[in-house]
Amino acid sequence: MVTTWYRPLPASHGLPLAGGPLRFGSVELLSRQQPPRVVAADTLPDDVLGPLTRPRAPLAGLPGDRTAVMGILNVTPDSFSDGGRHAAPEVAIAAARAMAAAGADIIDIGAESTRPRAAPVDLATERARLGAVVPGLAGLNWSIDTRKAAVMADAIDAGAALVNDVSALGHDADALALVASRGCPVVLMHAQGEPATMQDAPRYADALLDVYDWLAARIDACVAAGIARDRIIADPGIGFGKDLSHNLALLRGLTLFHGLGVPLLLGASRKQLIARIAGDVAPDDRLPGSLALALHAAACGVQVVRVHDVAETVQALAIWRAAQG
Repeated sequence: MVTTWYRPLPASHGLPLAGGPLRFGSVELLSRQQPPRVVAADTLPDDVLGPLTRPRAPLAGLPGDRTAVMGILNVTPDSFSDGGRHAAPEVAIAAARAMAAAGADIIDIGAESTRPRAAPVDLATERARLGAVVPGLAGLNWSIDTRKAAVMADAIDAGAALVNDVSALGHDADALALVASRGCPVVLMHAQGEPATMQDAPRYADALLDVYDWLAARIDACVAAGIARDRIIADPGIGFGKDLSHNLALLRGLTLFHGLGVPLLLGASRKQLIARIAGDVAPDDRLPGSLALALHAAACGVQVVRVHDVAETVQALAIWRAAQG
């Protein structure tokens, strides 16, 4: 039996893509055994079109009519881009409030680096880093970037609107039940391997289809554990156990992930693939590439982009939307 995957192709007219402002009139049919082919969208059955067209439920205070901007706040000494910059609590709090003022729809705070080669951080250290900052986030819409159930629980108790877990609730045996019991929205991200070793030799039979299948299975497992499907966001995990060819396959096929039937998040800001393509530029000099990736995400109907440079991204997306009409 030949399995088929369906990638909607955005166009100026046609069916609504994930219930948003974009449209698609045709769909690329993908298979592991046969070459791709394109068919008219209205020839496909309802069970295929449903996930591609159905409006996504509002969650975590995020807008439903445009690509939302998630600002990155790392309170770590060793994150790949801004490690140590926000280590002082007062600096971190000021940065969070500045991002909100610049138009961030949500602030994603993390206290354990998951960059390539990063070593794990113990629970006490992660809690201590967050405990000094979280009280200063009162009144802001914020999420917690963590792999630990205890940290998730602390954050939800303190007002976090969303859990963002790079392990898709797989690192901590208690995380799945915790999120299910609390009813908190969650980002499930694909990663191949652990941060310390994930870039050693990542391998896929087909990066796009393998990541899609993994996310589909993980979403099903979370739903079976009691997490409502309309509380889930999927992230293909750019740079997490992927080389340049894998990352580009995901970016080029990004609209495929709408078939999961959940909102999508893309986190590609300042990542190494920009330097791999555009030359050996330091993370702080990757703003042009980061904006290009954010605009690509918006053009693919991605619901959330996770970025370091909030003001610049908000402005770029606003101009892009106006130019689209």
